[in-house]
Amino acid sequence: MDEIIKIQDLQLRFGELEVLKGVNLSVLAGESLVIVGSSGCGKSVLLKAILGLIKKTFGEVYLFGKRTDSMNEKEFMSTRSKIGMVFQNSALLDSLRVWENVGFYYLYHTDYSEDKIKGMAIDILKDVGMENVEDFLPEQLSGGMKKRVSIARALISKPKMLFYDEPTTGLDPITSESIMNLIRDIHIKFKTTDITVTHDVKLASFISDRIALINNGVIEDIGTFEELKKKSNNPIIQSFIEKGVSNEKK
Repeated sequence: MDEIIKIQDLQLRFGELEVLKGVNLSVLAGESLVIVGSSGCGKSVLLKAILGLIKKTFGEVYLFGKRTDSMNEKEFMSTRSKIGMVFQNSALLDSLRVWENVGFYYLYHTDYSEDKIKGMAIDILKDVGMENVEDFLPEQLSGGMKKRVSIARALISKPKMLFYDEPTTGLDPITSESIMNLIRDIHIKFKTTDITVTHDVKLASFISDRIALINNGVIEDIGTFEELKKKSNNPIIQSFIEKGVSNEKK
């Protein structure tokens, strides 16, 4: 399989705070990679740096085989349009109806008619199990429903990659499991390459082809869940896995 993302010695600082100290990572086309690590270790920052939402300090990021800082603005925006992002807090606009949230990009960046965009939104909402809610406002939705709408918004452009930032945080166990299944189903149906940041051990073991640990600003360990479970001596990985085993026994 081809490398769809390649990161070399990626460094990122906020003033004196060095968050990423030299991340090296490759992601294969069609892969589901999960990124784990302690709070504040730079997991979400890494996603935003790949997307260009945060400016890197040093290093190289390649998307679809091309170095991002060699692209002009038009090329970069075209490349970034192939990546859908699902934010941790869903990031829905309260004043817009569900279909307007889902079709937001098309409403404000294309000359498509509202009827066309609403139809597109309704179709993709069906794919995430959200029918007949297109005219609701976000305040009328539960946390799990908001998450599904945010996934629909990321999916409407049929991206080649999907980034999920803590997709089950704040959800009850039953809703978390339904979102977990949805992420896997979307990955299979749409053949996306996924990167998911999470603290959820169950989610990580269920959706991942590989799991990467960020610690001290670098990737310290990477492998399948079973490989890390059996072979990794990293205490953070072992603590992560033991947490999952403990939760399964409850």
